[in-house]
Amino acid sequence: MSNYTKEIDAVAKVRNANSTWSAIDPESAARMRIQNRFRTGLDIARYTAKIMRDDMAAYDADSSQYTQSLGCWHGFIGQQKLIAIKKHLKTTKKRYLYLSGWMVAALRSEFGPLPDQSMHEKTSVSSLIEELYTFLRQADARELDQLFMDLDAAREAGDKAKEADLLNQIENFETHVVPIVADIDAGFGNPEATYLLAKKMIEAGACCIQIENQVSDEKQCGHQDGKVTVPHSDFLAKINAVRYAFLELGVDDGVIVARTDSLGAGLTKQIAVTNEPGDLGDQYNSFLDGDYVQSAEDIQNGDVVIKANGKLLKPKRLASGLFQFRKDTGIDRVVLDCITSLQNGADLLWIETEKPHVGQIAEMVNRIREAVPNAKLVYNNSPSFNWTLNFRQQVFDTMQSEGKDVSAYDRAKLMSVDYDETELAKLADEKIRTFQADAAREAGIFHHLITLPTYHTAALSTDNLAKGYFADQGMLAYVKGVQRQEIRQGIACVKHQNMAGSDIGDNHKEYFAGEAALKAGGKDNTMNQF
Repeated sequence: MSNYTKEIDAVAKVRNANSTWSAIDPESAARMRIQNRFRTGLDIARYTAKIMRDDMAAYDADSSQYTQSLGCWHGFIGQQKLIAIKKHLKTTKKRYLYLSGWMVAALRSEFGPLPDQSMHEKTSVSSLIEELYTFLRQADARELDQLFMDLDAAREAGDKAKEADLLNQIENFETHVVPIVADIDAGFGNPEATYLLAKKMIEAGACCIQIENQVSDEKQCGHQDGKVTVPHSDFLAKINAVRYAFLELGVDDGVIVARTDSLGAGLTKQIAVTNEPGDLGDQYNSFLDGDYVQSAEDIQNGDVVIKANGKLLKPKRLASGLFQFRKDTGIDRVVLDCITSLQNGADLLWIETEKPHVGQIAEMVNRIREAVPNAKLVYNNSPSFNWTLNFRQQVFDTMQSEGKDVSAYDRAKLMSVDYDETELAKLADEKIRTFQADAAREAGIFHHLITLPTYHTAALSTDNLAKGYFADQGMLAYVKGVQRQEIRQGIACVKHQNMAGSDIGDNHKEYFAGEAALKAGGKDNTMNQF
């Protein structure tokens, strides 16, 4: 007996036990159950956590099995990504969604557009997770609804082969619900605040929470200056807070991504507590910039002095009260951060870098893996990087080191359109194309994401439409650039009423009212033109 049949029988048994429920059609109710597989966010979190854990194990066995995601700032955007993935790739496996704190700040705050500094309402993060999964569940309902309508049509036509095929598709339906890697920034406050927000995020459906080692009230975008890190003990307390939130809610295999911004962070707000030479606090403090002092006369009013390497060190303190790390210690601090996080509860790493360079990432990961052999990363394929310029310069440097003639190129101007059709540009584009596979193989990257793709695609597509529509093209700008492309490419949203749930609503009306239902999808519905 199929699951579909079992659901029908289960509803029939309940209906038959209630004499006044004769109007209820068991198959219609069973369809509604199947269309609503996930009852709560915790159902989703438990389901997707297992997916991530299985994918992590698959990557450990074969580094070509890396995963990917794209950032979202609205449920509809996330829904369309997964619909597109199923349409083009036939499966959602190893494809996730990313929830970017940057995009929440820039696009979802009631204050208006904000920089990535944790100034937005923190509950907007959990609200977006809930919204994303609402839209993904609606994508399930819509696709299944179409299968149910096709099944009814096949039965009415007496097409047994088609009926069997559709029943098989219903039985083996693959959900659009996938893991979301969710950004909790630096925790939005102390560990208790981090725990409370993590619970909200998990209850909304998050199986994976990414947290960074910056100071909450000094938090900066990972690709801007002025980043301030916290001592390891502070960061580990927040990792523990997230783990407790997962365990309290019964998501025992929830995933924590520990992000380090130390590569580009030259400042700390506080000196770490240390109890003995060589402990974690002492290691953190060992990177502080400063001067050794010989006597009290070397100390001015307000100076701080610590014991380091058996001597008295006066750390350099800025006018802001922040302390400065020594230059060129970023990589060493990253390695210590990552090892410490993995050995104290984190599952995955995130190393924020200033450029996409496989060799640079691999250098750090190889050192981390000396202590934690299965260390693996989530990596930000950031739009903050100029990918074209970075990779053209990498190819230029390689060609130059190999003794090839690069006299036709100006390294400082390689972004120029004049180079677009050159051999160097084509080699760079190929390196960009294979970057994710290369980095997964050589640098331990399990999950590749783009943080802000739809922020940029929305701007680009809107610009292209506006410049034609408001100039001399009028409706042709929309018809040629948008609607005709939707039709030619089979984009489901061309039938926007259907995408918004009109047909699902019609079917429900028929379930509820039978032949008396007033439906929207009749002969006068203009969606029939498509």
